[in-house]
Amino acid sequence: MCDLVHLHVHTEYSLLDGASRVPALMERAKALGMSAIALSDHGNLFAVPKFYTEAEKQGLKPIIGCEFYITEGETFTKNKTTYHQLLLAKDQKGWENLCYLSSMSYIEGFYYKPRIHKGLLAAHKEGLIATTGCLASEINQKLLQGKEKEAEAVFRWYLDLFGEDFYVELQDHGLKDQHTTARILLEWARRYH
Repeated sequence: MCDLVHLHVHTEYSLLDGASRVPALMERAKALGMSAIALSDHGNLFAVPKFYTEAEKQGLKPIIGCEFYITEGETFTKNKTTYHQLLLAKDQKGWENLCYLSSMSYIEGFYYKPRIHKGLLAAHKEGLIATTGCLASEINQKLLQGKEKEAEAVFRWYLDLFGEDFYVELQDHGLKDQHTTARILLEWARRYH
């Protein structure tokens, strides 16, 4: 088996951002010798039934998640600024909280996109794993804007909220910005863990 498990994976259900069809994705993960793979589509859980069924069919452990659109505040406002936040379910309670957050993002939070806010996340964090996210996360966006102290404060907020269930996410698609943020995130990982 391969030791690598992709935790940030988009399918065709990740509207305007993913191209992988679920069955082909599962076949490829199996061919590469992976034991598990995650689903983390943007702003929705639409692919979960197909993803779960296809993963089990291929003998892969399905890890359910979502890359939520999250606002900075503790309540919903008519502000279009959102960041990406990867959340993964580690148990049944996490799955229930993913479902709740996803539902609320459409029922109460929808403003151009289905959104959650930090207050909602804090109230429904049980059973979830969070990461520092991709370049569109709040932490990475603040780093790229030269606001390192603000980014570190956000990092600490997530660390305080999730504790051992908060991970530094590193991506390398050959982008200079990813290398810039990775250097700082690795420094913080050593400092705070």
